[in-house]
Amino acid sequence: METTTGAPDQDWSAGAPPLSRYIQRTVRWARDFDLRRPWVWDLLVTLFWTGAALTDAAGGWRTTARDPDVPVWLVVTTSLALSVPLFWRRRRPLTALGVMAAAAAVGYGSGAFLQAAYLQMILVFDIALRLPPRTLVWPLALALPPLVIGAVRFPKESWDQLIVPTMWAYAMVALLGIAVRARRDHNAALVERAHRLEVERDQQARLATVAERTRIAREMHDIIGHNLSVITGLADGGAYAAAKSPERAAQALTAIGDTSRQALAELRRLLGVLSADSDDVDASEADRAPQPTLADLDALVDGVRAAGLPVRLDVHAAPEPLPLSAGRQLTVYRVVQEALTNTLKHARGAAPSAEVVLTYNRQALDVRVTDTGDGTGGDGERTGGGQGLSGMRERTALYDGTLETGPLPTGGWQVRLRLALEDTPS
Repeated sequence: METTTGAPDQDWSAGAPPLSRYIQRTVRWARDFDLRRPWVWDLLVTLFWTGAALTDAAGGWRTTARDPDVPVWLVVTTSLALSVPLFWRRRRPLTALGVMAAAAAVGYGSGAFLQAAYLQMILVFDIALRLPPRTLVWPLALALPPLVIGAVRFPKESWDQLIVPTMWAYAMVALLGIAVRARRDHNAALVERAHRLEVERDQQARLATVAERTRIAREMHDIIGHNLSVITGLADGGAYAAAKSPERAAQALTAIGDTSRQALAELRRLLGVLSADSDDVDASEADRAPQPTLADLDALVDGVRAAGLPVRLDVHAAPEPLPLSAGRQLTVYRVVQEALTNTLKHARGAAPSAEVVLTYNRQALDVRVTDTGDGTGGDGERTGGGQGLSGMRERTALYDGTLETGPLPTGGWQVRLRLALEDTPS
């Protein structure tokens, strides 16, 4: 028996008129009940048509019979043989049709010409509905011989009146089964497509959530990591200068306060975007707050210098460079910020320093950040499994750029970023 897949937990009749919803629910309930207990429906169908066949065998068969003197016991037996096999119409349709065709041959050959022979059309419909199309050859081969036997035994009527109309009826029933099957398969395909679309929608939502979490984690790492490194450098310098130069210590404390307030402002902006209340004024203002650009590199370098790391910034721009998008400028800013933060945390040696060289023309933007650390203690930490290096690579990959990091032959560390401009092929 064939089973079909569907969506029993979904109500596809939503929005339909009340009568249509009631009919669809009833049909769905009957279909589900039939899938759970198919023998009940088969038994009801068999009992109904068996009763109809026996009613006809009680005497009505003589109105169409060619030989009214056929024994009643033969008529009853043939009627049962034409109706009882309906119980196996879905499990063994070809076998049941073979039994009914043999009974029909007996009926036509004896001259009874029982109307119960037309019950074979039910088997033809089920075969067209459930079995492969090539199987329809068998109903034709089984239904034709009884008609030929009747035409040969009782040739009073022409073949056009006996064989041709019946075979046309069988063909129409087969076409009806094929049409119902095509419609059912089409509906099943639509339901399956709807399910796939729901799964894809949920997957896209999960992927978007993961991507957003990654972006937020990257932004918070860049903001917190850089500012805490600057604050740590300022605090160490202030503690060292407290005993000898109270004025320098006071300057360090002031710089710590400014850096902390800047970090809090950036975090408030980032968290304001995540606010669930879209009507919140602070959240909307935070969403409109500008992101860092190339113009903010000077302030970034000044903050690192205040933390105790000498930094030199050189910008080499073409006379008329193409403008960079806000996303590319943010990528450059964050990469420089992360590189200088790593220098603050990991550079070793006597009085390390850093240099930022930005080359900007009509083809590409090239950024090179180097430091003069001796590489004895920081290189392994810089290539560890933290968020810094992976965040820089993710930002670079968004704009099809290249990022190179590693130690210099002369000592120290280098981070090099190259981004193509919008109208330049990668």
